[in-house]
Amino acid sequence: MANNNQHRRPVAIDLFAGAGGLSLGFEQAGFDVAASIEIDPIHSAIHHHNFPQSTAICRSVVDLSGQGIRSLAGLGERDIDVVCGGAPCQGFSTIGKRAMDDPRNGLVGHFCRLVHELQPKYAVFENVRGLTMGAHKAFLEEIIDALQASGYTVLQPYRVLNAADYGVPQDRKRLFLVAARKGQKLPTYPTPGARVTVGQALGDLPDAEQFDQLLDSDHVLTGLGPRSAYAARLRGERDDLSDFSHPRRWNPKLLTSSTRTAHTELSRARFMATEPSKIEPISRFLKLDPSGVCNTLRAGTDSARGAFTSPRPIHPHLPRVITVREAARLHSYPDWFRFHATKWHGFRQIGNSVPPLLGRAVAAQLITAMGLQPRKPTALIEMGREAELNYTMADAVRRFGLAASPIANRIRAPDEPAAQAVQRVLELEPAALDG
Repeated sequence: MANNNQHRRPVAIDLFAGAGGLSLGFEQAGFDVAASIEIDPIHSAIHHHNFPQSTAICRSVVDLSGQGIRSLAGLGERDIDVVCGGAPCQGFSTIGKRAMDDPRNGLVGHFCRLVHELQPKYAVFENVRGLTMGAHKAFLEEIIDALQASGYTVLQPYRVLNAADYGVPQDRKRLFLVAARKGQKLPTYPTPGARVTVGQALGDLPDAEQFDQLLDSDHVLTGLGPRSAYAARLRGERDDLSDFSHPRRWNPKLLTSSTRTAHTELSRARFMATEPSKIEPISRFLKLDPSGVCNTLRAGTDSARGAFTSPRPIHPHLPRVITVREAARLHSYPDWFRFHATKWHGFRQIGNSVPPLLGRAVAAQLITAMGLQPRKPTALIEMGREAELNYTMADAVRRFGLAASPIANRIRAPDEPAAQAVQRVLELEPAALDG
């Protein structure tokens, strides 16, 4: 095991970890994430960069056993406190067929299998709110039945939580299913708190278009402007009494994840003419309202479906779409958290992740149910190598010793320059963007 603190703090395992939004939320609540399981080598490398004290397991859950995870993470027979994750699911029940038997939902079945094999004190299943609607409820009931058959009591009624109610300046509704092993106290769902606005999240960030370096790089040394309480916490300039994460060593003067996006002058004029909270009619992008919250940030399609970026919101004051860092602020990631240097990977890593503050709110309820008093570590963690932020898929495959990439290669039209490809995607209709 990489870090002895894991013997002093409760331990979590994050399945389908992505870049680590849920991992960070659990760490902030007082857990140590002993292992992250993620099939995408690029995302797994980013997780390792931000959580070097955690074991990054770049494998499919299909190929892992509970004992295998214990061995890779160096956990031995230690009692695991929580297994969490948001398994992808695309198929639903039809007459005469259980949804859990649908191959498209196989990963959900493996989530339940690994909970059964690892027998953590708690299990947290996160997913789309659509799972609670109509015929899809039958699938959700199958998941509950599977957890109960493994010796767990499921907190009911289950809840759909909106990230905007937990300090995230974004309207994002997600299902959280929480289960406790027999003998463990059931937690409650978190109580909503004060809301944060787009203006409070972005107001202190400089305009990326003032820096020529950001045409070819995702970072630049610069100062930041006057900040809100929310921004000050993400900048590390104000104590957050509910944040029990490990402090990272980083440079607060380095603006990261801010590569610029090319726009035509015509697009800029349309963006400026659009009123806040309204849809720009050609691009169909939403212009953010500084006094409101952001719409749900989405990941877009993966490589196998064309590698299109989902529509990005228009900045509330500037004639451009938001940067990856601005999206991270709207998702409640602290400024020390790094994403892949490309906009495509960076936006996908944010759009696919649980907002850390939402994850923290749920995880804190588990800490309370366990009767623990979380403690803030003092030792600084050294972040991973800068190279991890720029990995090609081939680099990442080599890094994790894989025989080949488990993810389809990104598709670009033959002989199409990168800048031209960017502009083509930005002008597409939403149906094309969403694949």
